[in-house]
Amino acid sequence: MSDVQDFQLTAGAVAPLKQALPAVAAQTVEAITDGVPAYAKAFSGPLGPQIEKAVRAALGTFLNLVSRPAGRGQGSPLAPALEAAYALGRGEARNGRSLDALLAAYRLGARVAWRELAAISVRGGQDSGTIAHFAEQVFAYIDELSAASVAGHADELATSNRARRRHLEHLAQVLLAGEPEHVVLAAAERAEWASPQTLTALLVPEPATRAVLELLDARTLQAAEAGPDETSVLLVPDAQGVSRAHLMRLLAGRGAIVGPSRPWLQVRESLARAVRTARFAPSAGGAVVDTEEHLVSLVVNADPQALADLREKALAPLAGERSATAEKLAETLRGWLLHHGRRDEVAAALFVHPQTVRYRMTRVRELYGDRLRDPQWLLLLTVALA
Repeated sequence: MSDVQDFQLTAGAVAPLKQALPAVAAQTVEAITDGVPAYAKAFSGPLGPQIEKAVRAALGTFLNLVSRPAGRGQGSPLAPALEAAYALGRGEARNGRSLDALLAAYRLGARVAWRELAAISVRGGQDSGTIAHFAEQVFAYIDELSAASVAGHADELATSNRARRRHLEHLAQVLLAGEPEHVVLAAAERAEWASPQTLTALLVPEPATRAVLELLDARTLQAAEAGPDETSVLLVPDAQGVSRAHLMRLLAGRGAIVGPSRPWLQVRESLARAVRTARFAPSAGGAVVDTEEHLVSLVVNADPQALADLREKALAPLAGERSATAEKLAETLRGWLLHHGRRDEVAAALFVHPQTVRYRMTRVRELYGDRLRDPQWLLLLTVALA
């Protein structure tokens, strides 16, 4: 603000301006009230006198600045005004308002204040060159105040956004850690997060995380280091029912694995299923993996050692056959079970001739005997060969 500091009015020129400050401040407030609807209520309410006082102080600071003798002291009377403007910007951000109304008020206030101060200066006999330069200083001063408010607004948003992100990350952590309900609810309240009916866990490749987040509900939570390496865990609100199909379309080509929807306090179940699915059905070529389409595999693979033992028991009758033969017989038996014994369908699925199926199944029946008519054995075989 060196231009303002280098420009001085004489004490005689400043005296009538200072004397008119209360009236100029009142006119400025009135103009802002009429011209900036967002401030009409605040200016006309209990805060009105305080705001008018602040306007008067800002104008007074400016007049002190332009009437201050050069070289007097090290401090600047501008500093308090800039601090107040900065604080005003932060206050607007805390109240959830943009800077549009405040900057409009600054512009309108500057025009009205200048009009009144210029009229007083003209009546006081100031020459046109001095008045023109005075005008430049008025608007430069308003620009300084506006810039300070913009900085305050930006700093408050950055601070509050960082704090809220930390609260949201903590909420995701306590949800997935299975903390007691009262702990989770307190974390949600601190994060100012409106709880949904359900949450759905996603595993997303880390490079795609930002792009995916931009597509999802703004309430989506991100959990750090909660999933497999090189993946991000996202918890998506209310993606059940028809919304799930929409979610799948949004994720097309992103390589995501989508867990089931669960009541939001039970979302760790959704993540656990997505992680289990990723072990045997990883996304390939960016395809979306829906865990709901892998329920049988999830059940069958829930206990790998039990599955191995089950397979060993189910295939024991084939143990005396050569390895290649046993493999073909097991493959044919699986097709026979899945296609309910329809020979042509089994042959088509295995890309062999129906006579080959008949030959192999004859050998299978010889090896298994009555067990192929036992419902318990049929269940055992179906699960073992699934």
